[in-house]
Amino acid sequence: MPYTEILALCMIGAFFILLLIGMPVAVCLGVTGFVFGYMGFGSMLFTLMPARIFGVITNYTLLALPLFIFMGIMLEKSRIAEDLLEVIGFAMGGLRGGMALAIILVGVLMGAASGVVGATVVTMGLIALGPVIKRGYSASVAAGVICASGTLGQIIPPSLVLILLADIMGQSVGTLFAAALFPGLMLAGLFVGYVLILGFLSPKTMPAIPLEERAAMLRGELAGKLLKVVFPPIALIVLVLGSIIGGVAAPTEAASMGAFGSIVLAALAGRLNLSILRDAVRAAFVTSAMVFLILIFAQPFGLAFRGLGGEHLVQSAFSSVPGGWTARSFS
Repeated sequence: MPYTEILALCMIGAFFILLLIGMPVAVCLGVTGFVFGYMGFGSMLFTLMPARIFGVITNYTLLALPLFIFMGIMLEKSRIAEDLLEVIGFAMGGLRGGMALAIILVGVLMGAASGVVGATVVTMGLIALGPVIKRGYSASVAAGVICASGTLGQIIPPSLVLILLADIMGQSVGTLFAAALFPGLMLAGLFVGYVLILGFLSPKTMPAIPLEERAAMLRGELAGKLLKVVFPPIALIVLVLGSIIGGVAAPTEAASMGAFGSIVLAALAGRLNLSILRDAVRAAFVTSAMVFLILIFAQPFGLAFRGLGGEHLVQSAFSSVPGGWTARSFS
């Protein structure tokens, strides 16, 4: 194996070691990229770095990232996500695992609203973990459902990962969104099926909400609350995604519409004030800065990995899979 390819493998190993000892992702990418790139080729490998970084920070499509992030954070700060969990939880509370099903459905909605896995998991953990454990749920089941539903934001549009992949691969964002929508919903359906089966096999780990507690909700109030609390966020998400997938609006335009729509929903819920707006803007700035810092430090990592022959290693690894690249089409 050539010396440069050995460096590429060491570079991946060093990245994961730094990650496991607690270093920020951006720092891991930058340090390993610069160190191993310089070891392999010296400073000449990074002559394209200024142009690459300038391309990241001036990319119009990436402007959708902070807008989608703001949309999800506004729904969180205005406690709309908390209302969603409460109403859907009571609607499904008669089932064993009904609250877990509500967490999955709200995770789908929050993933579609923000596209940030960390934000979704933290939000669901704050608003759902305590209540479901108090209702007698197993701690492992509650934590597992929250983490699993939070990861749906990676694949359910408008996922930030899909926006980044569209930019890297030169593909249409709307095309990737349309392609990822069904697999994302299918994954959520598998989570729902697992919870239903687990509730049947092990009812003590996820008991139903007592009928007495649900009685007030069932006396004509539930349908009204479902319409008032659940319908507006779903309508906003459908409008945003529909405009992108249908080609009516660009991702950035749709994201700005979603950000404005989240403000309108907070106002209609009577929870929009200067404090919430300031907190949402600050949190969106911090999260967006983290995402763009990762994108910027990924440039030296990508240059070094390609320069050291990492791409060839990946291609060789996939060609070694049974069937290879061409056998699936011509054998």
